[in-house]
Amino acid sequence: QVQLVESGGGLVQPGGSLRLSCAASGFTSDYYAIGWFRQAPGKEREGVACISSSDGSTYYADSVKGRFTISSDNAKNTVYLQMNSLQPEDTAVYYCALAERSYGCALYQYHYDYWGQGTQVTVSS
Repeated sequence: QVQLVESGGGLVQPGGSLRLSCAASGFTSDYYAIGWFRQAPGKEREGVACISSSDGSTYYADSVKGRFTISSDNAKNTVYLQMNSLQPEDTAVYYCALAERSYGCALYQYHYDYWGQGTQVTVSS
C-alpha cells in the first residue's frame, strides 16, 4: 500500500528556515506528482507547492513564491520543501500528497490520491 511520511517540522523563530521531507513508498507508476498542502487552525486546507515527475515542473502558491522551494530525489522517492524567511502566518500542519499516473501537478487537493499524516510547523518568537 502507498505510504507517505512527512518529517522536519518544528518550532522556528520568524525569519528562520525549515526543510520538510516527504518519503513515499508502495507505488509503481512511472509518472506522478507530489504536492505540499497546509492547514492552520480554523482555516481551510490550502495548496503550497507541487512538483511533477514527468518534466520536473513546479508550481507555487503566491504566498510562498520566493521563499519556498520544492525539490525531489527520485532515487530515494523523497520530496523536499525548503522553507525560508518563515513568518507566523506560515504556522500550520503541513501535508504531502501523491497523485499517481499524473503528467502534471496542481494545487488542488482533489487531484491527489494519497495523503500523509502531516507535520507541525510553528513560527513564533
